[in-house]
Amino acid sequence: MTQSKPSIQSTETCFAIIEQIQSNGSAGISELARHVNLSKSAVYKHVQTLLRLGYLVRQGDDYYLSLRFLLLGRQAYDRLPLEVLKSVVTQLAETTGNTTHFVARENDHAVYALQITPDGDDSVERSEGKVAPMHATAGGKAILAFLDDEERDSIVEQTGLPTFTDKTITDRSELKAELQSVRDTRIVFDREEFVEGIQSVASPVLDSGGSPIGSVSVTGTVQYMSGKRLEEDVVGLVISAAKSIEKEIRTA
Repeated sequence: MTQSKPSIQSTETCFAIIEQIQSNGSAGISELARHVNLSKSAVYKHVQTLLRLGYLVRQGDDYYLSLRFLLLGRQAYDRLPLEVLKSVVTQLAETTGNTTHFVARENDHAVYALQITPDGDDSVERSEGKVAPMHATAGGKAILAFLDDEERDSIVEQTGLPTFTDKTITDRSELKAELQSVRDTRIVFDREEFVEGIQSVASPVLDSGGSPIGSVSVTGTVQYMSGKRLEEDVVGLVISAAKSIEKEIRTA
């Protein structure tokens, strides 16, 4: 049974408002009220509080995130060996011609911490800061595989195995078997398990004790990331990139 965690509803509402504005670029009171399922007057109070604290700005009837979030984001990045990550992940993007990520482990989640697109391709949706479902992404599974049994079981128990596409692994026995394979080979695939039409391959980045701090992944559409390219051509490059990061952070 999934254990409930303490929560404060007003805090959850504020972050739901922030995330909705982030998702859409901007939002008005009526839209936010529908999203969080509260009255417009209640949402107005939350928005005015965030406005007063400087985390939102208003233009006409719409609200936007303020530039104060840039400072918060930069401070979050300070916990990562960003220079090393950018160098390795950028080289991987240039070599493969595909979008590459460093996926970081934060508490019970995997988060897209860095995204590099080949030749600065702006058509690829930005994913930095987004949570990656551990069981449905290559980067997430690479992390999940190297957690100890108790911790891994606890995460699966708390988050469940929600379905994202008809290829998402939702059976615990199937997931367990795949994670064992990841531990044996240090490579894992996402075959349209999170987003239809998108496939990826990832390898874990481990600390000196063998615990995962993140993973490196290469992502592309099924048109370009299938068959031999997905399962052979890119595999060695991804493993090499992950090991390069490990070497750098262990000797830093």
